[in-house]
Amino acid sequence: MSNLLAAFGLMLVIEGALYALFPDFMRRAIVAMMSLNEMQIRISAVLTAVVGLFLVWLAQL
Repeated sequence: MSNLLAAFGLMLVIEGALYALFPDFMRRAIVAMMSLNEMQIRISAVLTAVVGLFLVWLAQL
């Protein structure tokens, strides 16, 4: 459970840093995402989750 909490905290740190360091880019990314249809967003979310899961598995080796 503590690993899950640490991973969530790290995700928040990274996301916060991205918005703090690159606010214009993040704004453009949000606008670009608004033009995608629902299926494109779902596919990219699943692919991102799979890559994240693979990285976590790789880190545990």
